[in-house]
Amino acid sequence: MRQNSHLPLITCLGAVTLAASLWGCALLGTDQNQAAAPPVQPIPFDEAVLKAANDLFSRAPAPDAGAGGSAKHILVIDPLIDGMSGEQSVATRSIEARLVELVKSKYPQFTVQPFSAQTVAKSPIVLVGTFTGVNQEGKTEGVREAYRICLALADLKSGKIVSKGVARAKPEGVNITPTAYFKDSPAWALDQATEGYIKSCQGTKSGDPINPAYADRILTAAVVSEAIDAYNNRQYRKALELYQGALRSPEGEQLRVYNGLYLTSWKLGQRTGATQAFGKIVDYGLANKRLAVKLLFKPGSTDFLADRDISGQYPIWLNQIAGRTARNQGCLEVVGHSSRTGPEPVNERLSLLRAESVKTKLERNAAALRGRTIANGVGSKENLIGTGTDDVKDALDRRVVFKVIQCPASS
Repeated sequence: MRQNSHLPLITCLGAVTLAASLWGCALLGTDQNQAAAPPVQPIPFDEAVLKAANDLFSRAPAPDAGAGGSAKHILVIDPLIDGMSGEQSVATRSIEARLVELVKSKYPQFTVQPFSAQTVAKSPIVLVGTFTGVNQEGKTEGVREAYRICLALADLKSGKIVSKGVARAKPEGVNITPTAYFKDSPAWALDQATEGYIKSCQGTKSGDPINPAYADRILTAAVVSEAIDAYNNRQYRKALELYQGALRSPEGEQLRVYNGLYLTSWKLGQRTGATQAFGKIVDYGLANKRLAVKLLFKPGSTDFLADRDISGQYPIWLNQIAGRTARNQGCLEVVGHSSRTGPEPVNERLSLLRAESVKTKLERNAAALRGRTIANGVGSKENLIGTGTDDVKDALDRRVVFKVIQCPASS
C-alpha cells in the first residue's frame, strides 16, 4: 500500500458532516439538469477552456453604444476556484491567464481591468468560475476522471448572470496544486462569501440573480484577492495591511481574512499577533459550527511530521482549539478521514487512529474536554478532492472533522 505520505489532517468543527452539508453538494456537485442526457465527454484541457470561454463571451449581451459608438464592457476576473474546496490552484490561475489572452485577441467589446475595490465600485461585469473534479457520471464523488469548467458573467449593474459557459476537461496535464496562500492556510471551511461565489456559477442560468451572499461581499472580496496576491508574491507586510483593511470592512469577518492575518503575522515573526489571529479562527469555527485545521503526519503514523518549520506551529493551534472549545463548554466528535489510496479497511483504521491521537492531545491541553470528546474514522468515503495523489493536491481528503455534538447529561 502507498501510505498517505505527508498526510495533512484537517480538523473541522461542524454540526453536520462536511461533504454532505456545507452548501448542498447534491445541487452543486452534480449535473442535475442533465440527468437523462448521455455522459458529457471530456476533451483536452486547452480545448475545454476555449470552448467554455468562447461560449461565455459570444453569448454575452453587447455593450450599450456610447456617443461615439465605441462603448465597452468593463470586465474583471474574480479568481477562479475549485468548486469543492474553494481553493485557487495552478490550474485555475492558468485558466484566468488564457481568458485574458482570449478577450484581448478576440472580444474587443470587453476591456479587462484588475479585480480591485476601485474597479468593483464602477459596477463592472465580473467573471466568476469553478474548476471541479468529477467522476464519469459528473458527480463529485469516487474517482475523479475529469474536471468540470463552469464560467459565468455577473453584471453588477443589473444584479444578474448574463452569460454562462461550461465544458469538461480531461485530467492530463492539469496541475491542481494549491497556490501559496491556500497551501499554507492553517484552516479551511467554505465561508458565506465562497459559497455565494460557487453558487453564482454552479446551478444558475442567464437571467438569474447573482447570489446575494456573493454580491453583498464583493467589495471585501476584491481586497482579499489583492491580499492573497501579495502573500503569493511574498509581500507579507503589504498583505497584512490589506487583510487588516478587509477585516475593518462590514463583511470582513471571513475565514479567508483570519487565515491571512495568521499567515502574514507568522511570516513577519509576530508570534503574539499570529496566536491571536488563530484564536479568531477557532472562534469563527465554533460560531459557524465548522472549521478545518491542517496537520501533517508521518507516513502511516499518528506522529506529526518532523519538519519543525511546519509542525512547530501545531502546539499553538491545538492549545487554541482545546482552550476555546472548553471555555465554550462544547462537546466534540472527532472524525478521521483519509485519501482513497490503499485498501479501504486500512484507510479507515488509520483515520481512526489519527482522530484518537488528536482527541488525546486536545484533552491534554484542556482537561475539561475529557469525557466530552469521542473519536471515529471514515476512511475515504467523504473525499473532497478525490485524486488519490497523497500530496498537497489532495490535502483536504486527509482530515479529521470536529463535529459539535450534544453533550451527555452527565458532562
